[in-house]
Amino acid sequence: MTSRAETAGRIRLARPDVGAEEAAAVAEVLESGQLTMGPKVAELEAELARVCSVEHAVAVSSGTAALHLAVLALGLEPGDEVILPAYTFPATANVVALAGARPVLVDVDPRTMNLEPGRVYDAVTPATRAVIAVHLFGRPLDWEALQSAVPAELALVEDAAGALGARWRGRPCGGLGLMGCFSFHPRKIVTTGEGGAVTTSDEELAGAIRRMRHHGIEPHGSFEIRRPGTNYRLSDIQCAVGIPQLRRLDDLLEARRRVAEGYTERLAGLVETPSADEGDTHGWQAYVVRVDRRDEILAALRAQGIQAQIGTYALHRLSAYRDEGPFPGADAAFERALALPFHTKLTEDELDRVAGALTTAVSN
Repeated sequence: MTSRAETAGRIRLARPDVGAEEAAAVAEVLESGQLTMGPKVAELEAELARVCSVEHAVAVSSGTAALHLAVLALGLEPGDEVILPAYTFPATANVVALAGARPVLVDVDPRTMNLEPGRVYDAVTPATRAVIAVHLFGRPLDWEALQSAVPAELALVEDAAGALGARWRGRPCGGLGLMGCFSFHPRKIVTTGEGGAVTTSDEELAGAIRRMRHHGIEPHGSFEIRRPGTNYRLSDIQCAVGIPQLRRLDDLLEARRRVAEGYTERLAGLVETPSADEGDTHGWQAYVVRVDRRDEILAALRAQGIQAQIGTYALHRLSAYRDEGPFPGADAAFERALALPFHTKLTEDELDRVAGALTTAVSN
């Protein structure tokens, strides 16, 4: 017997908004024979720098690579501390540990799921060198409150992996801090399959990141490596996929905003729905609601062929960062956050189906 979910069809969690224009751009690169370290990389970087209102963008192989190179560019030493949220994707903390510094977890506001600036203030010590501030799921962090909470000499790095197109008081996320770090994973508003970038207006930092993504090789003159690097390059093939999306970023954001509004209209009063502060623009990387009995409801949606997912991770519940807490805000966010299917291809009927299934699950 065919199940109801099979009859209705699966509703995907995410679906990249790519098509003929991206395919033609990839074909052009393949025809050129310049598959990496070619002109498409610089083209994507220039477009991203424009979007973020910064001087430089450096394309790299993933959002994690972007974070790693940003941390390495700070020149951290063993014993240095970097403050970051206790509720975030683990890469935010992992890159700090891999750089030899100490990740210092700070609790989040369970409503916004972003860092609480007052707790950041309390966490600063003489060993603190930087703060990695996450605009989680595309909701801009209160940047003014964060700046007020820390000494001016601390480096503020944005984990803007899900915040391309988001704006804090009219200013683009990724252009607020010393550096911004983006992901172009398929769940993001712009994708290159896998990929990422670092944005900055600091020429010296941009140069260091460009060298480190290419083994540490000096860009001019005879072959020289003054500091070991990595191979975190992004290919021209991948950049060709991302460039057309970056050029229609406003349209993509508007389409995702319409889907978000469709969910909010259907779910108002049923669950806690996401939003941004007044005057801010949400990046809508994901549509994450907050519900009690999250795991039960997640299972119920999946049984109906709806690809829901948890929000992200409470780091102190993972073995690598265990016993760092307590973090009640991160616990509450982790236990209640539910990511619904979210992409530009969702139909009204699919929104109705998700809302109906969620209503039934919440009511049971």
